Amino acid sequence: MTDAPETYIAHSADGTSLMYQVSGDGPIDLVWLGLGMPVELLWEAPGFLRIAKRLGRFSRCIWPTIRGRGGSEGDSRDSLDLTVNDADTLAVLDAVGTQRAALVGWSSVAGHAIHFSATHPERVSALVVIDGCAHYVREPDYPWGYPRESLDTIARSLRADWSTAQDLETSAPHLTADQGFRAWSSRARRVTLGPDSYVQGWRASLERDLRPLLPAIAAPTLVLHREGDRFIHLGAGRYLAEHIPDAQFVVLRGDEHLFYAGDTDALVDEIEEFLTGARSGAEGDVLTMTVLFTDVVSSTEHQTRVGPREWSRLTDHHDAMVRAALSRHRGHEVKTTGDGFLATFDATGRALRCAANIVAGAKGIGLDIRVGVHTGEVEIRSHDIAGLAVTIAKRVCDLAGPRQVLVSETVRINMVGADISFSDQGEHQLKGLPGTWRLFSIDG
Repeated sequence: MTDAPETYIAHSADGTSLMYQVSGDGPIDLVWLGLGMPVELLWEAPGFLRIAKRLGRFSRCIWPTIRGRGGSEGDSRDSLDLTVNDADTLAVLDAVGTQRAALVGWSSVAGHAIHFSATHPERVSALVVIDGCAHYVREPDYPWGYPRESLDTIARSLRADWSTAQDLETSAPHLTADQGFRAWSSRARRVTLGPDSYVQGWRASLERDLRPLLPAIAAPTLVLHREGDRFIHLGAGRYLAEHIPDAQFVVLRGDEHLFYAGDTDALVDEIEEFLTGARSGAEGDVLTMTVLFTDVVSSTEHQTRVGPREWSRLTDHHDAMVRAALSRHRGHEVKTTGDGFLATFDATGRALRCAANIVAGAKGIGLDIRVGVHTGEVEIRSHDIAGLAVTIAKRVCDLAGPRQVLVSETVRINMVGADISFSDQGEHQLKGLPGTWRLFSIDG
């Protein structure tokens, strides 16, 4: 997790204290309304970090937290009244000292930005709506959304699944297998709202009908919508663009609904060009890191031998053991890779000590683990990492033997003078990479 910005407090017209944060130092004031959760939690999501960093290059981003959530006082039910939200937004704008700002609204809570833009046009320089809608219950003249008669059934289902992040299958299908993200998403929801408030807010945001306000929006407007969005379908976004005067409509590739999932660079590219007239390009965040891959040796044979129930127990124990080792040595879990893990470290020594702990811990539960480690430049992406260093670490892991930690020569050189000894394992070809690579194992 990166260091989050300082938290500030604004006071709404009724005296309610509202939490907000400010990031970036660009010339355009940009206020993101309706984040869905306290912004303090979002700094733990890699995709959000990517968006915030890129937005901060051309804007000063203001991130309010809706009343009744996180550190913002008040009753969350009051936030269902958009006139109350308007007063809260005015309070934040005044607190940061801006007369006019670009507003961003996402999902069903884009209604906050739409309503404010229509009722306070003098305070809005531009409007951006992401995967949003003005209404999401089907009507005779409006075919998008849920049938009204199904809302009770859906609400009961949402309440039952409130703390499980089951809805990621709809909102971020490519992240459903990412156990770390699922756990974070569930925790974030639990500390944001209780199940009744969550479902009540969901239903109110879909049932409200802002269609009559759309023609009154005078600010330049950009409507972005992912073509495969399973939660709010493309037609609802197109309707917005067709009924807001002179709005631009851009269809983005992908099926994620969460704004901080999927191709976040394409999302920010469009916002940047709309607000500034140009794109600065999505230069990757490149850092020098130590990359660690683990893999269970002969996992298929082991699973066949012990049976599915015992294998499930073993893998649960294995995953918990690896995550505990990563936590002790300040490693960052990037993702699971079938029967192994991909992790990064900002210190090579911690990575090697963690690797040794993982090998020993796996032995204690009857599994053989192999580990590959390499240090090099890594490109940080939303929920992943990329670059040649990642490929090298994986190839090194593939060549390791059971209970062996195999490292590149770069790792050994970085550890000169440390209390870790290495055994030369000779020159090797790494699949897909030119030349030969001298590898070393750490001595147990």
